[in-house]
Amino acid sequence: MHKWWRYALAGGLAGLANGLFGGGGGSVLVPLLTRMCGLEQRRAFATSVAVILPLCLLSVVIYLLRGGLDLAAAWPYLVGGTLGGWLGGRLFRGVKVNWLRRGFGLLLIFGGVRCLL
Repeated sequence: MHKWWRYALAGGLAGLANGLFGGGGGSVLVPLLTRMCGLEQRRAFATSVAVILPLCLLSVVIYLLRGGLDLAAAWPYLVGGTLGGWLGGRLFRGVKVNWLRRGFGLLLIFGGVRCLL
């Protein structure tokens, strides 16, 4: 039961980040799942993808209802993101965990620097 609360807290923090920033819940969730919940890195990446889908869908509905979503502008990103997600999922098993971790770390650093500048 104790581990259940850790997972629920990690999911809540990811949902909060996703709702506040319109995304990024997965970036918060992977470190939480590995450090706080003890999941192995590869399993944390996969779990994050599964968890973030409903969080993103909920955020989309809220933004759509509040008039903050431009569906016409979102379509090209949706198509590209779908293709990129498919390709990443296909390549996932073949990439060593060290490289996944490094790539994820670089992505977080890049995003952080972009937010600060």
